[in-house]
Amino acid sequence: MNRVRSLSALCCALGSAAVWAALPAGYPASYQNLVDAAVKEGKVVVYSATDSAAARPLIKDFQALYPSVKVEYHDMNSTEIYNRFISENAANSASADVVWSSAMDLQVKFVNDGYAASYASPEAANLPSWAHYQQQAYGTTYEPVAIVYNKRLLKPEEIPQTRADLVRILKANPARFKGKVTTYDVEKSGVGFNFLTQDVRHNANGAWELARMLGASGVKLQTSTGAMMERISSGENLIGYNILGSYAYAKAKKDPAIGYVYPKDYTQVVSRLAIISKKARNPSAARLWLDYLLSKRGQTVLANQSDLFSLRSDVSGATSIAALNQQLGGSAKPIQVGTGLLVYLDQAKRLDFMRSWQQALKK
Repeated sequence: MNRVRSLSALCCALGSAAVWAALPAGYPASYQNLVDAAVKEGKVVVYSATDSAAARPLIKDFQALYPSVKVEYHDMNSTEIYNRFISENAANSASADVVWSSAMDLQVKFVNDGYAASYASPEAANLPSWAHYQQQAYGTTYEPVAIVYNKRLLKPEEIPQTRADLVRILKANPARFKGKVTTYDVEKSGVGFNFLTQDVRHNANGAWELARMLGASGVKLQTSTGAMMERISSGENLIGYNILGSYAYAKAKKDPAIGYVYPKDYTQVVSRLAIISKKARNPSAARLWLDYLLSKRGQTVLANQSDLFSLRSDVSGATSIAALNQQLGGSAKPIQVGTGLLVYLDQAKRLDFMRSWQQALKK
């Protein structure tokens, strides 16, 4: 369901003087002109697959810096974002200024198809080289993809540490896990499709063996991480595969039923990519929002308040790139931002992939 979240200015009395006390280190003095232009525009429209609850601390802090720039935030499924943005652009109607999504392949497709504006962010030098593409798509997070489980209902020996473990556990007790496993519906979820295609890239035989086992187990398919997490928490499902680890981390802090594992064979690491629309009606405000997301201040809020895992090496804490890489070691496999993500978006390859998925599930 499409939800719209808007936080208006925290203090309108500051008027057009809504600026940082000082520009961040490394920013050109001319950046003040961009700030002034953004204030004149008055808002930025963001289409995002990031839950509004997770985004709220970012929006609040952004508007503490820029009270005169309203954030109009639309929280949607990644596939819905793609379809809506494409159709609105085709009709030349009002649409997003910024698209922010963990469906990395669809974001790179926007770039490839000419929907993204070029912008040389002053923060680009602070990002890993693999995390930005042609000054048009910028990674903002470093989020592991996890296996999530119900801590209360699973025995220790039933908690999979690898994908092979998951296959073995499901095979060993089919009656116990019948209808009790969940994952993304890759036909409806762009992020789920991206994760599964990356699984096939890493280990095609293993990925399809696991897909067949999920089918034999009567896997329950969902379009959102939140829906899967709630079903695991309630015990309706016992195990969830390929779930965003940032959401699992945040949920586990509040819910004693939620446990999660970063697979030891390999752990995919996804980055939510942000693009600025070439047709943005508020282009200066869009750049201001992007730079805030990438800044040390924004990344600190993102990690410590939104629990989304920072991409910057100068942000510390449990949800930093340094802490996660120390935990994962060589098993961390960041998804590279680039044209390699477009392989399975080719129409023929996508149809063939979906046929293989349906056959594995015996739909």
